[in-house]
Amino acid sequence: MTGNKKASGEAGEGEGKQTTSCSRSLSSSSSSTTSSSSSSDEREYEVQDLRDRLKSSRGSRFDLIESELGLNSRWTKFSRLALLHGIRGFSRDFVIHPDNRWYRAWTKFILLWAVYSSFFTPMEFGFFRGLPENLFILDIIGQIAFLVDIVLQFFVAFRDSQTYRMVHKRTHIALRYVKSGFILDLLGCMPWDIIFKACGRREEVRYLLWIRLYRVRKVTDFFHKLEKDIRVNYIITRIVKLIVVELYCTHTAACIFYYLATTLPESQEGYTWIGSLQLGDYSYSHFREIDLWKRYTTSLYFAIVTMATVGYGDIHAVNMREMIFIMIYVSFDMVLGAYLIGNMTALIVKGSKTEKYRDKMTDLMKYMNRNRLGRDIRDQIKGHVRLQYESSYTEAAVIQDIPISIRAKISQTLYLPCIEKVSLFKGCSSEFVNQIVIRLHEEFFLPGEVIMEQGNVVDQLYFVCHGVLEEVGIAEDGSEETVSLLEPNSSFGEISILCNIPQPYTVRVCELCRLLRLDKQSFTNILDIYFYDGRKVLNNLLEAKESFRGKQLESDITFHIGKQEAELALKVNSAAVNGDLYQLKGLIRAGADPNKTDYDGRSPLHLAASRGYEDITLFLIQEKVDVNIRDNFGNTPLLEAIKNGHDRVASLLVREGASMKIENAGSFLCIAVARGDSDFLKRLLCNGLDPNLKDYDYRSPLHVAAAEGLYFMAKLLLEAGASVFTKDRWGNTPVDEARMCGNKNLIKLLEDAKSAQLSEFPYPSQEFTDKMHPKKCTMFSFHPWDPKDNRRHGIVLWVPHTIEELIKTAAEHTDFSGNSCILSEDAGKITDVGMIKDGQKLYLVHETN
Repeated sequence: MTGNKKASGEAGEGEGKQTTSCSRSLSSSSSSTTSSSSSSDEREYEVQDLRDRLKSSRGSRFDLIESELGLNSRWTKFSRLALLHGIRGFSRDFVIHPDNRWYRAWTKFILLWAVYSSFFTPMEFGFFRGLPENLFILDIIGQIAFLVDIVLQFFVAFRDSQTYRMVHKRTHIALRYVKSGFILDLLGCMPWDIIFKACGRREEVRYLLWIRLYRVRKVTDFFHKLEKDIRVNYIITRIVKLIVVELYCTHTAACIFYYLATTLPESQEGYTWIGSLQLGDYSYSHFREIDLWKRYTTSLYFAIVTMATVGYGDIHAVNMREMIFIMIYVSFDMVLGAYLIGNMTALIVKGSKTEKYRDKMTDLMKYMNRNRLGRDIRDQIKGHVRLQYESSYTEAAVIQDIPISIRAKISQTLYLPCIEKVSLFKGCSSEFVNQIVIRLHEEFFLPGEVIMEQGNVVDQLYFVCHGVLEEVGIAEDGSEETVSLLEPNSSFGEISILCNIPQPYTVRVCELCRLLRLDKQSFTNILDIYFYDGRKVLNNLLEAKESFRGKQLESDITFHIGKQEAELALKVNSAAVNGDLYQLKGLIRAGADPNKTDYDGRSPLHLAASRGYEDITLFLIQEKVDVNIRDNFGNTPLLEAIKNGHDRVASLLVREGASMKIENAGSFLCIAVARGDSDFLKRLLCNGLDPNLKDYDYRSPLHVAAAEGLYFMAKLLLEAGASVFTKDRWGNTPVDEARMCGNKNLIKLLEDAKSAQLSEFPYPSQEFTDKMHPKKCTMFSFHPWDPKDNRRHGIVLWVPHTIEELIKTAAEHTDFSGNSCILSEDAGKITDVGMIKDGQKLYLVHETN
């Protein structure tokens, strides 16, 4: 059991000496610590809270402990390296990240032009028919700036709304911008004042100026982000936004009011609201000659009092067009007024969604700043927190509302660089390492603390991130000796956990340490799934521990490896015998060996064939297992399938090259005949077992059938090509055995067979020998070069005397019609049966193929 025991209270004499040596090494170190400054994008989210900084779980808390205790650890030179990088945000293909500092500066610059363009466009439409020189130059400069912004939009990455991932492909970026605002942005940059003058000052051209109001979206986006900036007071931001909305609407209405007055000729200006206006002694007749700002102020006053519906009747519509526009404007004002009043009420009552989001984000940013999380993880956290509105800030529960996938990424960001360098996991897969990382817990230990004691049972595995520890063993004279120093990227506790033995060394802290802890149950569960990586871990452990008690540890580890492999083979065989294809696939893809056998030498293919699992048999064959492997009893998978009557599995194995290789096959076949199992005998003969095999007494299966009076068994053997002339040790033929048995029907059967064989082969020759020991072949009804999808099961046939008979027999069994021929595996045409070897694969195809 691990423990955190103080050295001052529990250390012995030898331990005290070692602690003194550690203290001397500490005294030679400087007690000052260094801290790097945060980048500007990280300062955006900083929350100044002294209490929270003191409770930091990673950086600040570690610095605080060092400062208070006057300690110096070696880990400071590794910290905060990410903040030392230069300007980032540009990819190799010149794609700009939206958070790049220079691009953000550009967005602020273009925002100023968007504000100017949004407010000046209605004014240009209403008050100008052709810009003066100074405003014309300013307008051209603004359009050039917007043209540059259009070009930049083709290089700015964006976050996909469906997958929430940053898209950096140039084609996707350009396609998205072209489909969204490119056309309107481009039309807004057109020099409409020049076009207006070039077209003979046609009034219709000036209406295209309103396209530039599309730039208002940049202002609304700015306020949308400002509302969520926790550095700015939320109430002030909302009030400023509402005032800007109200002023912009009235400003636009004022420009339209004035435009309506200018559409009438000067001779009829008395029939307009401003031409007929007289305030006190001042008359607005000939209003076109009045100062611009006075005209604008009068128009804005008209728009505001009309919107608020508190006008005194001093300004009113005097013609039909003005009446129609005021009716539309007042109707719109009712909606605008409701919007403004509703938002002001929400600010007073509090509890809006945005405000709750800000409160939640304030707490969450504290956590992210303490751990210096990267921008990508920050963005993902912010996106999820927008869906959650009620939570109180606590250090332990602050990220519990975050999905486990994001929490895993946080762990990877904090701990993966350290775990990847641990020698115990050298060569392991990234998936295995990630499973380790997301289950880690962070702990700190002071100098002199004993984390593990020699001889104790250990249930925790530790990895060193920062600091130095020592492994201490007991020498032969009973004194302590330092076995090794544990520096960053090393581990301890793995021997006891993996080999199920007591802790071999005492582990003591020399410098202030930051460790990552993994409990034994979690580690064991991961190893049970990732078998291949588990063997890598054990091999790495065996290579690393070659010092103190090396021989004993090597023996323990080797024994444990053998035990794990045996258990793994049992799991694979259990999945095969139970027909669990999904579990079997998982075990093999995780590193299990499908050729590994159990204590009886039975492989998964043996068990699958004996149970008739065709899908598992096919999967194992695809995994390149040995189809002719034998168990401790000499049985092959094909024999297991035949024994249990699984013909489809047997056919599948034969097609993949399995053969009937049986030790003492003659005795085996004679025993099968003696048992009288005709179905079993038929399957053996159909799968290529020679009916003329003999046992130790040179007795063939036909001898046994004749001696036992088994008429049907003898008939099956004769049909398969059994010879009636073979003699046993005592010179007896099957006919002699039948006569001694006295079965008249059987005697007649054998006599007839003897006559037939003699009439066909009157003299001993090679042809006679071939008849006594016929050849078999496996016939398939497809071309040998056909793709696997077009292939079908074949059939095993005895090779007759002529090629024509073989073609005829094969066609009958495979329902094959038309002119056909037989090909070899190399697609060569076979014209004579003498060319066919025993057990050869043949292919029946059409002549045209």
